Amino acid sequence: MNARYDVVVVGGGNAAFCAAHAAREQVERVLVLEKAPEQWAGGNSYFTAGAFRTTYAGLEELKPLLDEADSDILSRTELPPYTPDDLLHDMKRVTQGRSNTLLAKILATEAYEVVKWLKEKGIRWRLMYERQSYQVDGKHRFWGNLVLGTVGGGKGLMKQHTAAAREAGIEVRYGHAVRSLLGDGREGVRGVVCESDGEVREIEAEAVVLACGGFESDARMRAQYLGPGWDLAKVRGTPYNTGDGLQMALDLGAQPYGHWSGCHSTAWDANAPEVGDLELTNLLTKQSYPLGIVVNAEGRRFVDEGADFRNYTYAKYGADILRQPGAIAYQLFDAKTEPLLRQDEYTAPGVSRFEADTVRELAKKMGLDPESLQKTVQEFNSAIQPGGF
Repeated sequence: MNARYDVVVVGGGNAAFCAAHAAREQVERVLVLEKAPEQWAGGNSYFTAGAFRTTYAGLEELKPLLDEADSDILSRTELPPYTPDDLLHDMKRVTQGRSNTLLAKILATEAYEVVKWLKEKGIRWRLMYERQSYQVDGKHRFWGNLVLGTVGGGKGLMKQHTAAAREAGIEVRYGHAVRSLLGDGREGVRGVVCESDGEVREIEAEAVVLACGGFESDARMRAQYLGPGWDLAKVRGTPYNTGDGLQMALDLGAQPYGHWSGCHSTAWDANAPEVGDLELTNLLTKQSYPLGIVVNAEGRRFVDEGADFRNYTYAKYGADILRQPGAIAYQLFDAKTEPLLRQDEYTAPGVSRFEADTVRELAKKMGLDPESLQKTVQEFNSAIQPGGF
């Protein structure tokens, strides 16, 4: 490994590799430093479904991006336009107007061009039929304006990123933890201090990019910034996102910015391990809740399951679950809605699942009060308005 580089990127997820690809277009010597060992490569990006929110004028604009597009299924696909204005509207609505206006505009106007650029780098795309569409009158209709994903999900995304980086001559080093930034004495950065196999060394660089995630894998920092009880939360992904990059930037005088007491938190299987499962990755999430009801350990509902499409609510409902007694909740579905669930999520190995013929019997199996659950279901059903399903 050279002692000096044009650009050093700290981190090994999607953001890090995007930065490395962009840097390599401009300079020769680009180095990616990932704290995790290679078997944990990919950061939290590895644990995602590989879904990318982008704009599109319609199906025809996305066709050139798709990997091995099936003309038969495409002919039965309905995909209305999703414009930059639509994306901006969604950003404002979901964040209640708190998103950074300039950054949101950049995202909305450049998302499609970035997706095309990533295809040129070797990222393979597909339409996420099984995740984001239903068949209605013989047509595949997408919902939630999230249609494009990577072939192979998060695993495929990171495999493709890594192959593209190495082909472009980008150095990728695993098991290399960046401990601090080297200041230049003029409020700038001239490199990093890196540790690997017990050896500490300085690596100089013209530029350093911090793309090393947040602090979600550090229980102390979760409790410190997110609040009481957050140290009990399970981690969906990598155990290596422990806030190192944030802390080293702050130590050098960077300005804290953003929503430190908020985070992406989703409904996660109660039997899941404390950190991500490298095989099941995102299948331990439970995201079909708009098709049923969600109750806490007292058998009571506490969120509006159908407030919006799942895409716009799932990342905040995890926090609502954590605030419930025992930090646990149960999703209930009937015989009509069960076939519509994401079967890979709800039948994955080891998934927490109870089945019964009556609500009272189900409550007993789950350890809930039958009277309370029966009352909740009856009240919900009595509030339903007439109409087609």
